[in-house]
Amino acid sequence: MNGTSEGPASAADLDRSAVTESDQNLAPRTARERPAAYRSVFTAAPLAMAVVDGEGLVVSANDTLGALLGTDPDALAGCAAADLVDLASDAGIWHAYREVLRGRQPRLRCTRRLKRADGHSLWAQVTVEPLADAGDTPGLLLSVADVSARRELQERLRHLQMHDPVTRLPNRALFFERLTAALEAETYEHGGTGRIGVCYLDLDGFKAVNDTHGHRVGDRLLAAVAERLTRCAEEAAGARAGGAPLVARLGGDEFALLVEDSTGTEQVADLAEAVLAALQPPFELSDRRLSVTASVGVVERHTAGTTPTALMQAADTTLYWAKADGRARWTLFDPERNATRMTRQALAATLRPAIERGEFALEYQPLVGMEDGRVRGVEALIRWNHPQFGVLAPNRFIALAEEDGSIVPLGRWILRTACHQARRWQLAHPDDPPIFVSVNVAVRQVWDSDLVADVARTLEETGLAPHLLQLELTESAVMGSAGRPLQVLKALSDMGVHIAIDDFGTGYSNLAYLSRLPVSVLKLDGAFVRGFQYDAAPEADAAGGARAEAGAANPADEVIVEAMVQLAHRLGLTVTAECVETSDQATRLRRIGCDTGQGWLYSRPVAPDRISALLGSAGPGAAGVQAAGKP
Repeated sequence: MNGTSEGPASAADLDRSAVTESDQNLAPRTARERPAAYRSVFTAAPLAMAVVDGEGLVVSANDTLGALLGTDPDALAGCAAADLVDLASDAGIWHAYREVLRGRQPRLRCTRRLKRADGHSLWAQVTVEPLADAGDTPGLLLSVADVSARRELQERLRHLQMHDPVTRLPNRALFFERLTAALEAETYEHGGTGRIGVCYLDLDGFKAVNDTHGHRVGDRLLAAVAERLTRCAEEAAGARAGGAPLVARLGGDEFALLVEDSTGTEQVADLAEAVLAALQPPFELSDRRLSVTASVGVVERHTAGTTPTALMQAADTTLYWAKADGRARWTLFDPERNATRMTRQALAATLRPAIERGEFALEYQPLVGMEDGRVRGVEALIRWNHPQFGVLAPNRFIALAEEDGSIVPLGRWILRTACHQARRWQLAHPDDPPIFVSVNVAVRQVWDSDLVADVARTLEETGLAPHLLQLELTESAVMGSAGRPLQVLKALSDMGVHIAIDDFGTGYSNLAYLSRLPVSVLKLDGAFVRGFQYDAAPEADAAGGARAEAGAANPADEVIVEAMVQLAHRLGLTVTAECVETSDQATRLRRIGCDTGQGWLYSRPVAPDRISALLGSAGPGAAGVQAAGKP
C-alpha cells in the first residue's frame, strides 16, 4: 500500500455533492424563468409603466400605459419617453430627467398634464428611476399614475380657499398671491411694462347699511358692487391692451383692483374714475333702493424695488387720504405727503418717552409795554430738541400731544419749568418790578387733568405769586365754555392767576359771552397787526383820487383793532398785540391804545439768559429791548 486510499466517500461528502449538483441544476432554470415572470407582471400590472433605455427611448410599454394614453402600447416602442409624459417643456424637470438618465440622480417624480390621443387631457404623477437587475444594459422604469380626480379635488378646495363666498371674487389670499407673483416676474423679458397699479377702495357708510337693513341685505349689496367692479375691469381690458385687472374683495367692504403691466398713472386713475362712476347709480335690491359711494386710493409705480407690503401700505394710506378729503373720490399717492405722515407718526410714537428723556426746552418771547418799552412779561414757548429731526417748533407736535393725551404731562412740565424760571428772574432782579410768565394751556388739559390743583401745587413749590402767572387759552376753547371748563377758569381767576384769550378776533368772537368770562387779557391775532403794513396816509394822485403806497393793506384793519381795544378797556381788560414787526406798527398800536406788544420788533423767542439781559433795560420805544434781545 502506498498510503493512499480510494475507499468510498463519507456521508457528509455525499450530502455536499448532492446539494452542489442541485444548485447547479436549479440556477439555470431560475435565470431562464425570471424574465418571463417579470414580463408577466409588467404586462398585467394596473400601474402604467414603460421600460426606457439609456438614450431615453421606450423599449416596451405595458397595456395600462397604452390605455392611459389612448394608444396601442406596441406603438410606443422607440418613442422618446420625455415626449410622452411632457418632461421637456419645463427646464427644471428636463434637467432632473437628464440627470437620472446619466445615473447622477436616483429618481425623478413630478406631476404633468398629459394629452391623450383622442384630445382629452389628464393630470398624471410621473416617476422615473433606474431599473433593478438591469445587468450591464442601463435602463429606466417609467411609471405613470392618473391623479386627475385628486387634482380636481385639490383645485376645487383651492378655489373655495381663495375666493370670497359672498361676492365670488378672489379673496385677500389670492390677491396677495397674484400681487407677489407680479412683482417678482421679470416682465421686461416678456414685453411687459415693469409697472403695477392698485385701486384700493372702501365703501362709504356701509356700516349704516348693515345696521339699518341687516347683514343679509349688506351681503347682497356687496355682491352687487362686486358685479359692477368686475364689469369695470372687463371694460378697462377692452379699452386698452392687456388682461383685465384682477378684482378682489379684501374683507368687509374693502375691494381692490390690481393692474399688472400698467402703462402709467393715467391708466389707473382712469380706472378709479370708472369705478366711482359705476357705483353712482342706485342699487335695486328687491324692494330696496340703496345708494353707495366709495373712496379710492390709487397707487402706480415700478415693480422694481417694490414689495407687496410697501405697495399696500401706500394704497391704504392713500385710501385714508381720500376719506379725509371728503369721501366719494379717488386720491393719488403723494410721496411728500406720505413723508409728512411718516414723520408725524414717528413724532407721535416718541412724544411720551421724549418727556422722560428731557428733550424739551423753553424759550421766552418778551411782552413789552407799548408806552415805555419795558418788559412786562414773557410768553413761554416750548421747543423739542429731537435727536433725528432737530429743533421742532410747537406747531410740529402740540396737536399730536393733544391727540394722544401726552399734552397733560407735557403741560405740567411747561408750567413747572416756566414758573421756576420766572421766580429765578424775580430773585435775580430784586430792584426791578417782577415780570409775569404766560403759559399756553390746551383744552385737553382742562378736561383730562386737575389743572387747578396742578397750578396751585406749582405756585407753592416755586414760590411764584399767582398774579405773575398768566394762562393763555385760544378763543375757540374759551368762548362758549360751560360746565367744567368755566368752573376751572373761575377757580384759577379766584386764585389770582390771569387768564388770557389767545388769537382773539379769529374765532367765535362771542362778545356778549366775553363779559361773563373770568378773563383779564385779550391777545389780538397777528393777522390784524399785519394789516398795518401801509406806510403814511394816502396821497392824492393827479386825478384827485386817493392812492396808497405800493403794498398797501386795507386800513379797515386799524379801525377794527381800535374798536376791539376800546371794547376790551370798557370791560376792564388789557390788550396785547401779537406779531409786531415794524416800528410803524408799534406807533399805530400805541396810538390806538394797545397795552403791550409782542413780536420780532422787540425780540424773537430766546433762551432764559437772554431775557435776563433784557430786564432793567429802559427807555421809550423798543430800542433797549431790541439791543438786548436781538438773536
